[in-house]
Amino acid sequence: MPHNNNIDGIIEQLSQLPSLGSLTIDQQRQQAEQLFGAGSCAEGVTFEAASLASVSGLWAIPTDARPDIVLLYLHGGGYSFGSAQAYRPLVSQLAARSGIRTLCIDYRLAPEHPFPAAVEDALDVYRALLENGVNTEHLVLAGDSAGGGLCMALMLAAKAAGLPLPAAAVVMSPWVDMAQTGASWNLQKARDPLLGPLAGKTLMADTYLQGAEPLNPLASPLYGDLRSLPPVLIQVGSRECLLDDSTRLASRLASAEVAVHLDVWPGMIHVFQSMSDQLEEARRALDQISAFLLRHLGEDVS
Repeated sequence: MPHNNNIDGIIEQLSQLPSLGSLTIDQQRQQAEQLFGAGSCAEGVTFEAASLASVSGLWAIPTDARPDIVLLYLHGGGYSFGSAQAYRPLVSQLAARSGIRTLCIDYRLAPEHPFPAAVEDALDVYRALLENGVNTEHLVLAGDSAGGGLCMALMLAAKAAGLPLPAAAVVMSPWVDMAQTGASWNLQKARDPLLGPLAGKTLMADTYLQGAEPLNPLASPLYGDLRSLPPVLIQVGSRECLLDDSTRLASRLASAEVAVHLDVWPGMIHVFQSMSDQLEEARRALDQISAFLLRHLGEDVS
């Protein structure tokens, strides 16, 4: 991420980047690798190649991590870009703060692999973790942007498959409405340097859906049956196009009698948690995530 210790300076630098809509898929992927991979990896965290259910990824393993506790991380990138490799800085910061072994997977990306490929891969990995002996009381989920939506979709798919659900989930700026009906898409488009240029366009959704129904709950979990899900923490910045995805998801979860905590961070932008080198707010947000996960994993973990 840009090296500036001031959110306004970071926004100015991000505003200089070419809009995703002006880039080819390969260029989007290259830009994302550079952007997400620019942060510092946490000290004391080692990485190991992973493969579960034929899905590759990376383990981020902090010192003295318990082998029976797992955080499954689903990266963002509009379902078209992003990778476990690029997400090493953010994932390692979460692993180090929580002391939890963290698995970030390379689910298949669109347009080569449209919906529901990402959900299928996430569910296959989740099932493999269970089959490998990970107890769901010691299994938590986290993800950002599209990965946050994928966390919600994974829980809906696991519930439909009759699988036990994780102990808790954290979603950062989750994209949970492929129809993009949230008012913040228009209200925040001038203030969101990353997604603002895409406001009023369905480029990312079209690339992923390729004709599938945008209100399908596995694509847009906002419209799913959210009952019986585990506790969810939602973090979002106040100046991003996906603000209403977060506020409406929190409302829907509350109506479904799911324990939910929504934290809107004033002045922050899309997935600001990845900017922990520059922003105190990002470091505090990561600490909050760690505390939430450990609390729901049980006292024996903390």
